Amino acid sequence: MAKKSMPFVVLNAAVLTVSDTRTAENDTSGDLLQQRLEQAGHQVVERVLHRDDRAELRSLFERWISDPAIDIVIVTGGTGLTRRDVTPEAIHGLITKPIPGFGELFRMLSYDDIGTSTIQSRAEAGVAEGTLIFLLPGSTGACELAMDKIIIQQIDATYKPCNLTELLPRIRHE
Repeated sequence: MAKKSMPFVVLNAAVLTVSDTRTAENDTSGDLLQQRLEQAGHQVVERVLHRDDRAELRSLFERWISDPAIDIVIVTGGTGLTRRDVTPEAIHGLITKPIPGFGELFRMLSYDDIGTSTIQSRAEAGVAEGTLIFLLPGSTGACELAMDKIIIQQIDATYKPCNLTELLPRIRHE
């Protein structure tokens, strides 16, 4: 039996750039994320640029996760290995269902561009309650790769054979 075609679903997104050095004027990674989401038909309902502060980031994540109006959070920055890179630590414990395949696929695709340096990325994804969360490196090229090769397809309810958007009602127990 052929699978029934799903209609396109607009997702409400929050975009976060984690950086101690970027400003609204030079946040090319955040700009790219917002542009890709809007071009795909989704709505960016909040965009924040925040410094690398674990406690403050965790508070922001908790607010977004508890907000039923936010379906997806995409973060750029803070996923490296330096002392200041605290994004994965800030979300730790809030992810209720990890999506390990995202980080694995991202690093596999990234290998073609940057070789073994891809092991320095702690890109990851998961579900926190009913919110999809993606943590991406701060480089614009990494954001472009993640959005164009993985995320945009997986947040498109019409993408076959399956996608994350069609799972959201079951994830949320609706």
